[in-house]
Amino acid sequence: MNPPPSADIFAFAESLADAAGDLVRPFFQRPIEVEAKAGDSPVTEADRVVETRLRDMVATRFPDHGVIGEEFPDTNPNAEHVWVFDPIDGTRSFIIGIPLFTTLIALVRDGAPVLGVIDQPVIGDRWVGGASRPASFNGAPARVRDCSDLALAQLCTSNDAYFKGDEGAAFERLRGAVRWAHQGADAYGFGLIANGLIDLGFEAGLGTHDYCALAPVIEAAGGVMTDWNGAPLTVESDGRVLAAGDRRAHAAALALIER
Repeated sequence: MNPPPSADIFAFAESLADAAGDLVRPFFQRPIEVEAKAGDSPVTEADRVVETRLRDMVATRFPDHGVIGEEFPDTNPNAEHVWVFDPIDGTRSFIIGIPLFTTLIALVRDGAPVLGVIDQPVIGDRWVGGASRPASFNGAPARVRDCSDLALAQLCTSNDAYFKGDEGAAFERLRGAVRWAHQGADAYGFGLIANGLIDLGFEAGLGTHDYCALAPVIEAAGGVMTDWNGAPLTVESDGRVLAAGDRRAHAAALALIER
């Protein structure tokens, strides 16, 4: 078995987040041109500037590592170690000046996420965690909370409009079972699971860059994050994810969505 990420690797991951934040902040709450990608997903100059910088930093420090990003073609994606970047997750929030977007940085080893950083560069919030490091929030320990009863659970998702057909029916079953359902926080809401403030995260249609940083953080905080079949997430997962702070709530939610 390969060793878990070293302290130096975690330090490098945080240096990537620092560099991304320095580039993102000057664009925030300023007029910016928005383009539409396939599926009407928005992209801005800030997305491309940040991802370019992160790719350059990896190429300089770890030339044998691969990179998977949102805005440019993959580089050496079959390498043992692959960095996965979402320069601005929650681009719609970023465009209209809501500081709930994040930069997502993950390290994948042999296809499985082993390190994650969720960084909000305007507020200054950062979650870090992985296979060899307990989760932290702004340098302090982050820990999920107990919540075995779905009727008491707080649920987050990006937007219920993203669920189609059977996915929408699964979401409605889950929404009907929890206490409150919240929308619009994107990856930031998954960070709040690690903080013990939200209990469940539920999404469909995510790309590899959307979920790879989330799973290591939540799991390092004591939670669990899988696909909708309960399988561990890898770079090959289908983009339908379920995260929970309490494994009992996760099992109960899986039972609902699998009907």
